[in-house]
Amino acid sequence: MKKIILTGGGTAGHVYPALALVNDLEKEYEIHYFGGNGMEKDILKKYQSIIYHEIPVVKFERKLTLRNLMLPFKLISSIRQTKKEIKKVKPNIIFSKGGFVSVPVAISAHKLKIPVISHESDLSLGLANKVILRYCECMCTTYPETAKRKKCIYTGQPIRKKILNGKKLAIKSDLPFLLILGGSSGASFLNNIVYENLDDLTKHFYILHIYGKNGKEVKHKNYYGVAYTERIEDFYTTADVVLSRAGSGVINELKMLNLPMLLIPLSKKISRGDQIENAKYFEKHGYAKCLEEEEAGYLKIKEILLDLLKNKEKTVKNLKKIEKIDANEQIFELIKKYEL
Repeated sequence: MKKIILTGGGTAGHVYPALALVNDLEKEYEIHYFGGNGMEKDILKKYQSIIYHEIPVVKFERKLTLRNLMLPFKLISSIRQTKKEIKKVKPNIIFSKGGFVSVPVAISAHKLKIPVISHESDLSLGLANKVILRYCECMCTTYPETAKRKKCIYTGQPIRKKILNGKKLAIKSDLPFLLILGGSSGASFLNNIVYENLDDLTKHFYILHIYGKNGKEVKHKNYYGVAYTERIEDFYTTADVVLSRAGSGVINELKMLNLPMLLIPLSKKISRGDQIENAKYFEKHGYAKCLEEEEAGYLKIKEILLDLLKNKEKTVKNLKKIEKIDANEQIFELIKKYEL
């Protein structure tokens, strides 16, 4: 049987899009996953059919630090170890979803003359994918604008098929459901807004809150919070409107489901600004409303959420008109095209 290596890690956004391809891939490939000792390892424990390989991760610090001086030596060591592991697997092709864990995999594969297909979820290439672009056969992109670069191909975002088959949560309420998402690590900014204004917010909405590892359990009327869920599709199906960060994976899932959303992207103070670009792109094209953290006071947030609810029927109608691209199929065809 042919073999494929999937790689990507650091956040769920670098893992789940790769796993969205598994249903198609497992029919023709033995699937291996190369990742670090982080979130990707925990997620992959649930996939018994995928063989996990832990490799050393080399992460570049965006701030000035002496640790970056050791980066070339650590990367050389990581490539050496990763190359040995790839030789053991003998894959026909590698699919990379980005993140720093993917860099030594892509470089090692290039040295071994094994084709690499990569994917960029955000509007602009992340640092890891800027490096990987030099070593891959092609870079798939979520947004058409990103595909203007050499070797880039617009495919859209891989979407987990299970999100299309959610069931409504067994919660009875006469209030509309507001789903609040902070990303895989949680969002202290969004969480704090919820906790501080829960009394007022629950007068208007029944809150479904996925607060992440940085949140806390709260008991309150018209509120249901969890740190993490394996059944996100059920939360999507139950929601009337969504308040979310702007990770590309999640917001493209929300767009696929025609859900009205208010996006509050991560600030540039703690990110490279990719979520801001994603959110503004969605707002420009009429997919969502956007507020940057600096302007996102509670009253403004509530005003927009109530407006989204009031105009839900119109918003959903407009979202349904958007062409929905089957990225999974396109990426699968590219994998077949470039495999050894």
